[in-house]
Amino acid sequence: MPAIGRVKDMIRAVRACKTAQDERDLVNKECAFIRTSFKDEDQDGRNNNVAKLLYIHMLGYPAHFGQMECLKLVASPRFADKRLGYLGAMLLLDENQDTHLLITNSLKNDMNHQVQYIVGLALSALGSICSEGMSRDCAAEVEKLLRSSNPYVVRKAALCAVRIVRKVPELMEMYVPVTRQILNEKNHGVLLTGVALVTELCKVNPDSLQHFRRFVPNLVRIAKNLVMAGYSPEHDVHGISDPFLQVGIIHLMRVLGKGDQESSEAMNDILAQVATNTDATKNVGHAILYETVLTIMDIESESGLRVLAVNILGRFLQNTDRNIRYVALNTLLRTVGADNNAVQRHRNTVLECLKENDVTIRRRALELSFALVNANSIRSMMKELLEFLDVSESEFKPYITSNILSVAQKYSPSKQWYIDTVITTLVKAGNYVREDLVNGIIATISAATELHGYCAQKLYTALLHDISQQPLSQASLWTLGEFGDLLVNKQVEEETPIDVTEDDILDVLEKVLQSPQSLQVTREYAFTAIMKLSARFSVSLLRIKALISKYGNHLDVELQQRATEYTAIFNKHDDMRMALLERMPTMNAVILEGDSSLTGSDTAEPTSQAKGVASVAQSQGSALLDLLGDTSAHQSESHPAEPPAAGGVPSGDPLLDLFGSSQPIATQPVLNQPPPTAPIASQVSSGGGGLMDLLGGDLLMTQPAALTSKIPSIIAYEKGGLKIDFAFQQDLNSQSSFVVNLTATNSTSSAMTDFLFQSAVPKTFTIQLETPSGNVIPPNGSGAVTQSLKVTNPQKQPIRMRLRISYSVNGTVVQESVEVSNFPAQLLA
Repeated sequence: MPAIGRVKDMIRAVRACKTAQDERDLVNKECAFIRTSFKDEDQDGRNNNVAKLLYIHMLGYPAHFGQMECLKLVASPRFADKRLGYLGAMLLLDENQDTHLLITNSLKNDMNHQVQYIVGLALSALGSICSEGMSRDCAAEVEKLLRSSNPYVVRKAALCAVRIVRKVPELMEMYVPVTRQILNEKNHGVLLTGVALVTELCKVNPDSLQHFRRFVPNLVRIAKNLVMAGYSPEHDVHGISDPFLQVGIIHLMRVLGKGDQESSEAMNDILAQVATNTDATKNVGHAILYETVLTIMDIESESGLRVLAVNILGRFLQNTDRNIRYVALNTLLRTVGADNNAVQRHRNTVLECLKENDVTIRRRALELSFALVNANSIRSMMKELLEFLDVSESEFKPYITSNILSVAQKYSPSKQWYIDTVITTLVKAGNYVREDLVNGIIATISAATELHGYCAQKLYTALLHDISQQPLSQASLWTLGEFGDLLVNKQVEEETPIDVTEDDILDVLEKVLQSPQSLQVTREYAFTAIMKLSARFSVSLLRIKALISKYGNHLDVELQQRATEYTAIFNKHDDMRMALLERMPTMNAVILEGDSSLTGSDTAEPTSQAKGVASVAQSQGSALLDLLGDTSAHQSESHPAEPPAAGGVPSGDPLLDLFGSSQPIATQPVLNQPPPTAPIASQVSSGGGGLMDLLGGDLLMTQPAALTSKIPSIIAYEKGGLKIDFAFQQDLNSQSSFVVNLTATNSTSSAMTDFLFQSAVPKTFTIQLETPSGNVIPPNGSGAVTQSLKVTNPQKQPIRMRLRISYSVNGTVVQESVEVSNFPAQLLA
């Protein structure tokens, strides 16, 4: 096939190709012809060949072999050749290639050319491909052109100067003096590029703000002329005089007025005029008003002006264009902290946006709705948010649930209202309630001492209607286990008691225990609640005994172990049962932290269904075995195996046997059960005694260890806003043991969730981890997660500990491993 002549012919040939292979064949043949032509130094066809090569480059095929030909065209005296050569240079060259340095001399020559259009070509190319070295070489020529009397050249030079300042910030001092001259020009194009240059200079070097604040009166004058100017066909866009220049000037005002009272006062009047005189029915008017609102909110503006800005955003919310509504919601979310009262006036409009079909608008409206909740609006806002929770998609439910519970706790008008809201949220949210929130809800119920009977009745009624929702079931089971007798005895506050018998409550608990929908942890809640009720109920005691003994041979080893322990309490230590199972002390209410952003909730999943014990143990154990890179490392104190009891408790720890190893593993204590409902077996002491003796021996009460804390603390980990401190206490009863008190704090602005701390030590040490205080670290250092570790060093060897830390922040999972060896010398004494 003969070579294609003109560019138009090549475009037609490419479009006529029926398959991608036909196109590739055509391009390859044409590239081969162009290479041959370049080698033959075909002067007449160079322009046409480079043009075809640029089209090939636009199609995505390699065209780097035409770089030198572009430089030859740039050096040509003909304007047509220069135009194509500079275009090719901007497309085929970049600052990472040494070839682009060869064009520097041509650029300098052309910037001194007498024809303004050739000067413009050189400035456009320099602004597009300049590197740091090229910027230094050509900066003086650009500065000279900025002082030109030709508006066309000044516009091109100002835009080129913006690029140079970005590449080499220290060259900005060269362009500062000429800016005053540019801003005094009457040509709108020169003013627009001059404003862009001043804005870039202010951003590159904040120290120059004080110098440029002298230009504020000049900027105000220009803006006033634009607002008050009549019709000008040269600059009119849909009835508005030069909206591009207006937006640029208002943006520069925002940069100059931020944090400066004097400059802000000079801008107040013109901003008010722009906000009131701009036509809000056109898209260009929306752009100007949006920039005006941002400027008003950023500078030290008057309160009345801020109200005007918020009202503009309120009008945006009523616009039929979804993009305008999204912009309004996003801006209101940024400004709600500056003037909450003004934004509150548009609360109903924001709530209406929750019914929008566009998911992005619903997301922003939801975030803004929670930001608008306060003590005065809590009742009306909560009603709307609970209705939205009912109909929202699954991706929203975790975010809505956590934030409803958080704001309800913060602004609740009464404890009863808060309890009602919590229960309603649990019912509506289903399995989308985070595990740490369940623990916080239980602590809240425990702290509401005057509403225990009311809580028990409400949660019993909810559980009676639906046992499939695990968070609701867990909170209800804990409450019934602690306060079920109040419900039976009709000691219910604030509400008419219902007729409930002991058997009715046990029927519900047994139904949860036997339900295939119940997770293992939910069954553990139910089983412990039944045992608790044996100390509160009298009529159904025999039924409780029979129910517990029935699980002595259950396939679930956790339920089997609990059944055996509880049966031993009935048979051998019944005189102590009432004291062992008395009500837990009142817990301090936990501050429920809501999600700071909806971004991380998009992939949230509901609570999963029950999983096998083996898979859980393997996932925890294998991770810890790898911490020191040595599977022989001992990570926990080894306990002697207990002999099998009559109830069939297997020897050793069944979870550890799943690893095929007799070595125990120091795993993070489970956080999905609060301390009051933890299994009685978890109170076992490693040194013997404790409740394990109920299976075959005397009940021994262990004494707390004597500790001393005259040891300096250390920072074990500090990265990404997370800081973990180790404080030490020496065990006076054992010279080889000490306790590490861990404190984890978060200095970032977002909460760290799913915090998990794991540790391992060499095999000559042993380590025990206590239950952490939580798994959510509040932002801005407003709270901390604490945990205790007991380390035994019998051979007094240098201490070395391997840590694995994982957490989630804004939906991103972070995992870090670090080795700590800078322990105080006092621990080896």
